[in-house]
Amino acid sequence: MTPASPHADMPRRRPASSRCPYHVGVRLSPADIADAVEAGLRAKFAELDCEQAVYGLDSLDELALHPLIAKALETTGFGVHREQRYPGDRMRRRISEGERCDLVITADGRGLVKEGSRGTLFDDPNACALEDAFWLEVKIVSQFTSEGPNANYSSQLLSTVRQDITKLAKDPGILQAGLLIILFVRDDAVAEHDLKIWQDRCLERGLPLGAPSRRTIAFSDRHGN
Repeated sequence: MTPASPHADMPRRRPASSRCPYHVGVRLSPADIADAVEAGLRAKFAELDCEQAVYGLDSLDELALHPLIAKALETTGFGVHREQRYPGDRMRRRISEGERCDLVITADGRGLVKEGSRGTLFDDPNACALEDAFWLEVKIVSQFTSEGPNANYSSQLLSTVRQDITKLAKDPGILQAGLLIILFVRDDAVAEHDLKIWQDRCLERGLPLGAPSRRTIAFSDRHGN
């Protein structure tokens, strides 16, 4: 399994009058985020081996892995806020409207500024501004499933995950963002080859990628990965 975090780190200048009053200029490191996720997943793989579990993490779907990733980040001191509305969609009146980001990460376990809280009793002056948070989309792609080879592996890796980079890049309220790809594959050579193709395709399309922070974990083979 190879958690990799090619990221879109997109600094933009804004007029001083448009900046959020909570803004403190915090920048989070994609490498630190990748380290935290690696440590948490490595510990979970070891736990499953001790239990001699029938199924591994690669049998879980994406939503089932989100709590494990969030816990890994929280254990190392990050604040983690799940399913947060994109800044650009917060202009919509109904909170149920708009796209949501899988995980929004803040430094030092801080809270995230809440929608509609400014000037109210619920206004937390220590809350992290949206532009100081790190917006992280998570994608799980497996070479094999419990039924055998994943027929949609290539399309999931090359097409679906690019959509998240586009969403993150086009939102003017996001200054720090990343895509965490958890890739369950046969071996490190497959991961190296396939992620290189993925990255080249993204760059060919002009998508804003920074240097990837890649981590590799060897785990017990339960159905091909």
